[in-house]
Amino acid sequence: MRYKKIDELQVYVADSRDEMGRISGQDAASMIKILLQEKEELNVMFAAAPSQDDVLAELVRDPDIDWGRINAFHMDEYLGLSDEAPQKFGNYLRKHIFDKVPFKKIFYIDSDSNPQKEAARYEEILREHPLDVCILGVGENGHLAFNDPGEADFGDTHFVKTVKLDVRCRQQQVNDGCFETFEEVPERALTVTIPGLLQAKAMFCVVPASNKAEAVKNMLTGKVDCSCPASILRTKRGARLYLDPRAAEQLTIE
Repeated sequence: MRYKKIDELQVYVADSRDEMGRISGQDAASMIKILLQEKEELNVMFAAAPSQDDVLAELVRDPDIDWGRINAFHMDEYLGLSDEAPQKFGNYLRKHIFDKVPFKKIFYIDSDSNPQKEAARYEEILREHPLDVCILGVGENGHLAFNDPGEADFGDTHFVKTVKLDVRCRQQQVNDGCFETFEEVPERALTVTIPGLLQAKAMFCVVPASNKAEAVKNMLTGKVDCSCPASILRTKRGARLYLDPRAAEQLTIE
């Protein structure tokens, strides 16, 4: 494991994807347990993507987390998919963590409702339950949640909004094996905004695979601006980035 601090962001490069998942999951679990010593109840947000399989599996394996004192949230959801669609992020999270541990409460984004009304409803919930921990990834285009370049706004006054997904974001869903064809990928989604994500006290960003290497390089070496939304994590005290060797292949970290 190699380590470097870039601005406020702590960057860890693991020797393998397995190590990345294990260390990120253990670190997130440790933070959750520390915060549970300080507060009666925590609010934790999770990303839904194949890149998160490893960290979520590690969290589920921890026998010492008091999940009954934790409220769970997910950060984005497609519009236009059926409730049963396996690609729906709520269904992914049910399979990988929500149905595996006994959360106090799980707050789902309801993509079947009017999108504007649902954005307002979920935002109200987030403001009533300020995030303690956020576990997330980075897209091939540098997005956080579904805040693609062109949609991301570091000064957004809302915590939740509807967005139009860009071409690279939609193609990533095919590359990840979530959809068979580009045309099947929905064009619109609901997402927690950049300010909505950054309200979390601690952020654990987990990024494996070579298809993310360009985004990681832009994130860490380019300007902090909305052309690479993930670059905002460099300004966030309490944020950690975990990479496997392939995601870090365009970096120089001794």
